[in-house]
Formats: sequence, structure tokens, C-alpha cells
Amino acid sequence: MSRKIKVILPFVAILVFLTAAIKPPTDRYFEILKNLDIFATLFKEVNAHYVDEINPTTLVKSGIDQMLETLDPYTNYIAADDIETYRMMTTGEYSGIGAVVERKNGVSTVIMPYEGFAAYEAGLRAGDEIHAINGISLDGKSQEEVRYLMKGQSNSEIALTVKRFGQSEMFEVTVKREKIAVDSVPYAGMVTDDVGYVRLTSFTQNVGRSIGIKVLDLMEQGADKIILDLRGNPGGLLHEAVNVSNVFIEKGRKIVSQKGKVRANDWTYNTLNEPVDANIPVVVLTDNGSASASEIVSGVMQDYDRGVLIGRKTFGKGLVQIERPLSYDAVVKITTAKYYTPTGRCIQAIDYSNRNEDGSVGKIPDSLKNEFFTLNGRKVFDGGGIDPDIEVAKIEFAPVTKSLLRNDHIFYYATEYFYKNESMNPESPSELRLSNAEYGEFVKWLSGRDFDYETRMERETRDLIKIAKEEKKYDKLKSYFDNLEKAAQHNQDEDLITFKEEIKMLLEQEIAGRYFYEKGIIESTFGKDPDVQAAVSVLNDPERYQSILNSN
Repeated sequence: MSRKIKVILPFVAILVFLTAAIKPPTDRYFEILKNLDIFATLFKEVNAHYVDEINPTTLVKSGIDQMLETLDPYTNYIAADDIETYRMMTTGEYSGIGAVVERKNGVSTVIMPYEGFAAYEAGLRAGDEIHAINGISLDGKSQEEVRYLMKGQSNSEIALTVKRFGQSEMFEVTVKREKIAVDSVPYAGMVTDDVGYVRLTSFTQNVGRSIGIKVLDLMEQGADKIILDLRGNPGGLLHEAVNVSNVFIEKGRKIVSQKGKVRANDWTYNTLNEPVDANIPVVVLTDNGSASASEIVSGVMQDYDRGVLIGRKTFGKGLVQIERPLSYDAVVKITTAKYYTPTGRCIQAIDYSNRNEDGSVGKIPDSLKNEFFTLNGRKVFDGGGIDPDIEVAKIEFAPVTKSLLRNDHIFYYATEYFYKNESMNPESPSELRLSNAEYGEFVKWLSGRDFDYETRMERETRDLIKIAKEEKKYDKLKSYFDNLEKAAQHNQDEDLITFKEEIKMLLEQEIAGRYFYEKGIIESTFGKDPDVQAAVSVLNDPERYQSILNSN
């Protein structure tokens, strides 16, 4: 369309109006009826007279989405076509081949097959390129179109035409689609002889029970301290946040309460079972991607002084949503309440939508924060996420490293490394460490490949020159700017040496994934992960651990 039509569509109010029709008329119900009538007549006129053909579904959905965006970021309309994806996010289950597939250089590429599922059993590997599905070429197909071709009923077969590194001919792989249950606990293992580690990626059905089993298993392996990693965990089912907390918190403790406009939506959730271990030392890892249910668990552990939080401030999502069915199998997810930790803190960021570029909560003025006290009397605050007890700076990769990732050079090199060393049989990811000579081979491999980038210094120098030209001072300062541009210009060869350690870490991580899949990627980072290292340091110092939990 040549112009964008913005329409505020109170469609969700239709159900409210119809169910409330038996009540005496009020100004509010008159406003609902009036605006619905305005919308209906507006849509009729646009459909009849607009210069181009319009798609009614697309136009209405854009209007609904814009209307809901004026409320908060989490009240959403889910059309019938998107229900399957939405259910997968909340349950971790979907029907497919059991592999992450993404477009790389215009080709659908296997990023990671899930161990034990159809793609893995059929022999698909990371780096395999899929060029056709059931004889239909994927050339020019969008990611959404490829996803559609991948979908199908469980137990139905799908034929993939695959190109593998080192093989000149394509070959066909037949995979039987199945019900895939993505494991929300992709890793549980020992970081040291007595420190266990559990990664939790989302709060799906029964994950509390799974965490309890994993912790028990780690204790049987000798763990007497636990790291619970909630970094990047966007949340999920609220009752599973209660169940995960219950692994470490005594029976009968308040975990979370929710309060909203409608009293029927007010609830308090307590632990119902005996804990797996109410005394084992725990560190919870958080970052700005830890949201919602992750913040409930983090807040509970902090409010009860049950564990030490390490990392960065959490996301700041303290809103509760419920689902309401709509016509034609659509669903609306409505924010109905805010949740509060045991001390009474609301973790919701004061400003719903304005955040930093990385998604983190911006600086909240102290005057807008409320003070609360943990079980041991420590001061904690509300207003925007959970603050860690020990803050660890976020890893910021150099521009050269970001460019290597963005251009997929690390991914492709790891694939090539794997097939050139296929006979190698490492016993653990920790064995996959690149020597200086092997890193040198990677640098040679990059020769002729594009991975150019712009540093912040180059960008700001360019902006400074632009300002100088606008203010008619460039000619006077030209020699200065020439020297500055020369000094600021990056050197790829030098940067590959300067930032060798972080590039090597990412290479080793990707290579470990080729041999040990998702578990390998996670485990390979332990020795170089500053959050994990800080957690181990605190757990191995009982006096410091207790002093953090008792500081007031």
C-alpha cells in the first residue's frame, strides 16, 4: 500500500460487550458499541474504495496488534496460524524432525540436531545443507516457507535432499516426523568435583520435577554445592517457577503472589512439597535475559537468603498473563495482574517499553524505588528486575569477533574442522582446545573471506568529521582529521591476534558442539565463563558465601 492505515480496533471488547449485554446500559458500554460501529463502517469504506486490493486478515491483525501495543508488550493476539508456534514456546513440544534449521548464505542449514530425536537418528549433522524437501527446491524460499514444508503429522515421512561438507554429490535422507519435546534442562553436570551445575532454559510443564531429579543425581555424583543457571531464560509457566523454587525452599513457604484489578485474579502460591535439599549452598546465575518465572525463582532465593545471585540485573517482567479463547481458534493473551516476591517486591520495570538496546532495564531513580528486607534483614529494592548480589560485567566481544560471528565464519570453520578431524575421538569437550598453531590455521583460512567491520572509534571519528564539515571547520582541521582517521583505522591482522583468546573460545565452543552437540557447547565454556568462575569461587569460600547472605 502507498500509505499505512492505522486503525485502533477494539475487537477484544466484542466478547466483553456481548457477555455484558444483559447488564443495564452505561456510558462505557455505549462507548464500546459506538467504537465497534465506527470500526465496522470504516473497514467497509476502506475495503470498498481503497485504490489497491487489501488483505482483510492482514489489515485487521495489524490494527489489533497496534491496539494491544498501547497497553503493554505482553498482551498479545495469537492468530490461529501462529498457535502451534505459541504452544511450542509454552510446552516445549512440537511436531517435526528435531533439529534447529536456519538460513545461512541463503541456504537452509542444520545448526544443531537434538540428541535422541529423528534428525539425529537419521544421521543429520550440524552444517548439513538442506536443498530440497520432498523434491521441492528450497531455492528462494523464505525461512517461514521452509518451516511450513518441515511441518507435518507425527509419524509421517519427509525426504530431505542434503549437501554435506567434503562430499561432491547431494544425497537424500528420509526422516520420520515425531513429537519433539525440547528439553528445558539441556545440561546438568559437574563443574568441579563438588560443584554441580544445572542449566534451565525455560519453565515448561514438569520442569520443576526435572530440576529436582537432576539435583539429586548431581548430589549422588558428589555435588555438595549447586549452580542454577537462569541466564537467557525468558520464563514460562508460573506454577513451575513455584516447583523449581520448592527444590530448595521448605514446604509451606510463600513463593509468589499476584494481584490485579479483578479480585478473582489474586492468588498466593506456596510450596507444597518437601524440598530436595533446603540447606545445600546455591548460586543462581542471572542476566538481562532472565525474565518472568526466572525472576520469581531469583527473587525467592534472594528474599529467603537461600542462595547468592551472580551476574547482571534481570529483565524486569513482573506481569501475569491469562489466555482467553477467541473466534476461529485464535487466542488473546491478556495481562491481568502483577506478581510480587515473598518480601512484597514487584519486579516489573516501571516503564513497560523503554529499555536499553540490549533489552536491559534502564537506570531507575532511587526516588522511584521502594525498600524491602530479606529474611536476614538485607536491603532489596523493587522497580525493575532483580539486582544480583555479585555483579559480573557482561562479556563484550570486539568488533572483529562480532564480524566473524555475523558472517558465520566460526560456524563454517567448525564444520570443516570436524570433517577434517572426524577420526578424533575426544572423551570430553575440555579436550577440544586449539593450539596456537591450529589458531594460525584458522587465520590462514580467513584469507580472502569477507569479515570487514567498523570499530566504535572509526564510527565516532567519521561522525566528528561530519560535524566539522557542517560547522565549516573541516578545512582548518583537515590535517588533524587525516591523522586521526589513520590512527583510528582498524587492522584485521592485528585484531585477530589482539583478540585471539575470545575468538579461540568461540571456535572451541562451536567445535565442541560438533562432537558433543548442545551439551558440548555448554560444557566447553565452563573454564572461561566469568559468571561460572565467580560462582565456583563463592561456593568454595563458605565464609564469604555466608557473609553475603547475612550482610545487613
